Amino acid sequence: MIDSAMLPTNHAAPIDAGGIALGPTWRSQLDAAREELKENTRDARGGIRWLGRYTSRIDDILRGIYRAADAVTDTPCALIPIGGYGRRHLCLHSDIDLLIVLDGEIGATEEKFISAILHPLWDLGFEVGHQIRRFDELAQPEVDNPEYLTALMEARFLEGDRALFGRVTDTCLANGSVWRPAMRKALVDLIKQRLSRFNHTVFHLEPDVKDSPGGLRDATAIRLLQGMERDRPYDTYVDPGRLAEAEDFMLRVRSVLHMERKRNANVLEHGLQEAVAQAFGSPGEQPGRQVERLMSTYYHHARRINRSLQTLLKAATAPEDADTAVEPIDDDLVQAWDGIRFADGTRASLQPRIWLRPFEEALARDSTVSEQVLTCVERHGERYMPEAFFPTDRERDQLLDLLRPRPGLYDRLEEMHSRGLLGRMFPEFQKIYCHVTRDFYHRYTVDEHTLRAIRNVEHLCTPMTHSRKRFAGLLRELDEPELLVLALMFHDVGKWTNRNHAEEGVRMANDAMRRLRLPERSRQMVEFLIRHHLQMSVVAFRRDAEDPDTVIGFTRLVGTEERLKLLTLLTLADVDAVSPGVLTPWKEEMLWRLYVESYNQLTLGYGDDSIDHDEVARIALNVQRPDDITEAELTSYLEGFPQRYLRLVDGPVVYDHLRLARDLKPGIVRPILKTHETSWELSAIALDQPRLFSNICGVLSFFGMDIMRGHVMSNQHGVALDIFEFEDREKFLTLNPSARDELEALLDDVIGGRVVIDEKLKGRWRAGRKKLPVEQITPHVHYNNHYSKRFTVVEMVAPNGWGLLYRVSRAIADSGCSIDLVLINTEGTKALDVFHLTEQGGKLTEETQERLKADLEETLGAAANH
Repeated sequence: MIDSAMLPTNHAAPIDAGGIALGPTWRSQLDAAREELKENTRDARGGIRWLGRYTSRIDDILRGIYRAADAVTDTPCALIPIGGYGRRHLCLHSDIDLLIVLDGEIGATEEKFISAILHPLWDLGFEVGHQIRRFDELAQPEVDNPEYLTALMEARFLEGDRALFGRVTDTCLANGSVWRPAMRKALVDLIKQRLSRFNHTVFHLEPDVKDSPGGLRDATAIRLLQGMERDRPYDTYVDPGRLAEAEDFMLRVRSVLHMERKRNANVLEHGLQEAVAQAFGSPGEQPGRQVERLMSTYYHHARRINRSLQTLLKAATAPEDADTAVEPIDDDLVQAWDGIRFADGTRASLQPRIWLRPFEEALARDSTVSEQVLTCVERHGERYMPEAFFPTDRERDQLLDLLRPRPGLYDRLEEMHSRGLLGRMFPEFQKIYCHVTRDFYHRYTVDEHTLRAIRNVEHLCTPMTHSRKRFAGLLRELDEPELLVLALMFHDVGKWTNRNHAEEGVRMANDAMRRLRLPERSRQMVEFLIRHHLQMSVVAFRRDAEDPDTVIGFTRLVGTEERLKLLTLLTLADVDAVSPGVLTPWKEEMLWRLYVESYNQLTLGYGDDSIDHDEVARIALNVQRPDDITEAELTSYLEGFPQRYLRLVDGPVVYDHLRLARDLKPGIVRPILKTHETSWELSAIALDQPRLFSNICGVLSFFGMDIMRGHVMSNQHGVALDIFEFEDREKFLTLNPSARDELEALLDDVIGGRVVIDEKLKGRWRAGRKKLPVEQITPHVHYNNHYSKRFTVVEMVAPNGWGLLYRVSRAIADSGCSIDLVLINTEGTKALDVFHLTEQGGKLTEETQERLKADLEETLGAAANH
């Protein structure tokens, strides 16, 4: 056996090719073939048909090379394309996968012959993946080379000794061959490894059209599995027309990627999506809309391919008595090896009112739904109007029972959706099928986001963390948890249009609930949740949730404990389903805090009693104060601090702050740095001075910290207390023993005026600049003078960037305004920051607002272009 590693890998190596030179005809043939393929690829026609033609023209070149080299040896030989070349799917820059089999020993003459084939291919610029074998080496499969085993499954004859090729296929590919079990195992193992590498999801912002789930490797795997499983005792249906259509689309995309990148590139990167959309002529007036249509089509085909593969993988585990081993459940259903089946599939196809029953029974039995049921609803669903599925209240109640959160709910709903049943029952939901929102924040299509939000509720039935156990307790307390799932199902259906999607969702959900004849009280609850599904996240993440006025305003919106619990759970599930990592532990904690504060407001009330509550806390601080702090000192220190100070920090921390505030002098800062489970907290005590907050932001930015929230407050003696919550994603503070000292030393120098932080940051900006994916975000500044009685709330939207908070806070300080609270939020590459500002203790005047808005927009614009 000669492996490819034993031969030279490029034409620069000294090879005796038997005197065979690269023929000018081969070069012109290749140039003509590539130009023809490029011409068709420019209009996205580089699919199965044109790639097959291109492959045939490459075949002609290889035949010419082989015939020119054939005189070098008399040993019988077969030239065999395998892998992607074998299946005739060569793109512009695809590798050429070849197997060369010789019927005899491989000596010096045969090595010259092999080199005479490979050398011209390298000279033409091909990447050649070659395997060289003697025929007698094929007696046993090469189990340690799974990629070769699967590539060999697509072998075809190209040139040489056809009889030898026949012996190769008889030995390796015929039924009963010792190679077939090894090939099948290699194929299944490689499939599982690859799907695991991509987290078993087709939803990637920049998918690999070749390797991602639902991509070309899945399509190939389906054909290979079908070819190997024809003698199995079960019938698994995969629509060949739909599979061919999906594979053709993926190949057309891949062809454009190869042409644009001028190399073997298979990732549909964000920067290339517009070019691919234009090649396809995707509908839409704006490039962004064209890309959304393209990606929607991509996910549609990827879902179909991946679903078909999963069906085959499941079917491959069927027992020998698969078609006879069934257990009757009732007149309509049976339990089979692959899940719940219809007892009579033909009869069931005429009774859409019973189609929910297999899914409900699967949930009740912790089972699955069989392919027989799924195929039935997919083939026959389009024949029925939505009303046919719920002719009486009994079928409606079955649906509501199905929607009760429990393990398996996501899987059952996903099956109903992928086979078209959800869309037939609820055309409103079908409107968002594979609907794409193009940004770096939403990873999933709108329909998949919805189903994942429902899965997040399902996971609360078996919570894995202490934090989620708190929310799970709320779920257990609900009287009608199915209404939460129903609201989630419709909460984003309004995104099919450019209108206010919450209000559009209410309208569409009402149509569906009328068909279901849902009771008025239930309808009102679902309508409330859809209309206000964004409000709790806005208050929790972009408002001062420690401000009693904020909590009072939110509880007035919610009104009842049941609504509060439902909206809390909906918000948790919704935000966590946007993209992995969006619902950080900090955000989850903020959401829980808002729930607790709102629940207390609803059940106990704040209002005028909030001051008494804080006075009680103040008395408690005095009673528990340590001996080194006098009552007079404590009273003096607390005077002027806002009431939220005593809600933010515990008593022992207040005492620590007081001690650090003793004998403060200008230019002195005294920090306390603490670590929490997933974040850090910095408390900085200093005499108030210009740019204090922005300078601390600059120091944290210099060390790469991601600031999540900042509180600014001071007492009547001019003692300023700035509290920052931040993440240390690079673990600088954890991994470096001297890190805390370095941070505190720089903080001391900056506040003391010995170091200008702006100069140090400029160096970091230059060193840290990197090319980010392009997303057009126009900086925007918006004022709200009505949300808070004391503050002017300023919301800013801008491209996220390193040191952005420092620049913005410096601009605010330079305008003469004071920052009392900062809430930081990031959606992909978009920064959504909220500042609570005052001017000389009151709200900002209109003149100040106009001047500050101009300064901020200039700052944000400069930061975006930096």
